Amino acid sequence: MKRFTLVFALLAAPAFAELVDRIAAVVNKDVIALSEVEARAAPELQRVRAEPDPKRRTELRDQVIKRSLDSLIGEKLMEAQLRELNIDVSDGEVDLGIEDVKKQNGIDGEQFEKLLMQEGYTMSSYRSFMKKHLARLKLINLKVRSKVKVSDEDLKAEYAKVSKMENEDAEVHARHLLVQVAPKATADQVEAARKKALALADEAKKPGVDFIELAKKKSEGPSAADGGDLGFFRRGVMVPEFERVAFNLPIGGISDPIRTKFGWHVIKVEERRAVAAKGFEELKDQLRNKMLQEQLEKYTNQYVLELRAQAVVEEKL
Repeated sequence: MKRFTLVFALLAAPAFAELVDRIAAVVNKDVIALSEVEARAAPELQRVRAEPDPKRRTELRDQVIKRSLDSLIGEKLMEAQLRELNIDVSDGEVDLGIEDVKKQNGIDGEQFEKLLMQEGYTMSSYRSFMKKHLARLKLINLKVRSKVKVSDEDLKAEYAKVSKMENEDAEVHARHLLVQVAPKATADQVEAARKKALALADEAKKPGVDFIELAKKKSEGPSAADGGDLGFFRRGVMVPEFERVAFNLPIGGISDPIRTKFGWHVIKVEERRAVAAKGFEELKDQLRNKMLQEQLEKYTNQYVLELRAQAVVEEKL
């Protein structure tokens, strides 16, 4: 459910915000416009608009804008370092980066360009983003990578924690009804989809209604032909909003509409079953990669904070 979108979420946010002539921050002599911040925040803001409580919606919006501004400030600081150290990325390296994204997501060139359009990119603007992204990776490798280490003792301690959680957890077998929401949907379109999903949830909860047949007829997801069947899954497989509800519903329970980046879902839990934890050798490489990534993010954040402490940063929001 989440492969392509997650890759793009980790890489960047598209630029499709309304231009606003206002300065959000000044980093040394570099200006960050509010339009840049809103463009970076756009995918998350789209989901925030679905929050029914106005006060909570405002709080969430402020948090998203703040995170996006901090991200852009960090990038400006790293760009200055890239110029100072003469770090550059060739067209060939950009080509390899794009091919790697395609390979990770199992998509061809035509599919890739369609998905780029859905995310608000042209091929030219995505190549420009990829060039900047790869340059920052080179800088991080130069300044941070040497600090990242995972020992065998670290791995064994992490495995003990994970195996304990898995032994206490379960797999869930769920079905869902999906009302899709386009990436660039307006607030009115999101609300119309919510109302449609609410009507489906009410129908699904009526006595005697066959959820499978309802999903076949009215779900808009790829699993509709299978009656919305998602099979058994563990935690960490589905997007967090979906997962939180699925693992808290009782067997036979049907949820109210849940919003994710895919649209509005109505979930039904069919079964639960206990799952034995995988062995250390089977999980070792996966755990090592996870721990290395967590450390890389930690030290990268520390590096950006060090750059920020040495710079003149004026936030104006």
